[in-house]
Amino acid sequence: MQNRTEAVERAMSILLAFSRLEPRKSLAQLARDTGLHKSTILRLINSLSLYGFIDRDRDGNYALGASVWHLGLIFGQQFDDGEAIRPVLRMLVEQTGETASFFVRAGNDRVCLYRENWHNLARFGVEEGMRLRLDTGASGVVLRHFTGDGLDDPGLLNDNGTANLDATRNPNIASIATPVWSNRGAFKGALSVSGLNIRFDDEARKRHIPLLESAAHELGMVMG
Repeated sequence: MQNRTEAVERAMSILLAFSRLEPRKSLAQLARDTGLHKSTILRLINSLSLYGFIDRDRDGNYALGASVWHLGLIFGQQFDDGEAIRPVLRMLVEQTGETASFFVRAGNDRVCLYRENWHNLARFGVEEGMRLRLDTGASGVVLRHFTGDGLDDPGLLNDNGTANLDATRNPNIASIATPVWSNRGAFKGALSVSGLNIRFDDEARKRHIPLLESAAHELGMVMG
């Protein structure tokens, strides 16, 4: 890839090192997670702090600053359907016993915009707001297909545009995903259910596909 700026990429790796499970990190933890030297991290943090992207607490640990929240609000304005989506995700979790998510495309990535986890299951490392590769997961198949990208295997989708994969970016996680169309016929994103493939096997996934497709249809009817 041409026209890349290494310093910017290093700064982005620092921001992306934080998560809901680890919202605060020491300098040593940032060095471990980014692979950058501590001196490099400190130099970049000085610039990030100047613009409000990194804060430092009394104990010397670092956390994301308010500027990240500001940008998140701007991004979220494009997707103002959270009040409609969350109840659907909760219903899918209760009906399937698995994790339900709503993904949108952002450039060459997919973003987990909303997510509901089954209370007895691990999060699989995916959280709301995370950017993931577009070429992985059932939601990635749906997003690529319905935003104009060709699929090497069109057979990955059924007649309703639903994808069913035994493995995703995590080989232990299976997923199904289906498109959501607004009441005006606009493609809104991919509604997905995922779980451990030792339990969420092909039989279970096929059994829940009609539920997922029905939920996507009902959701689309209330989305503008």
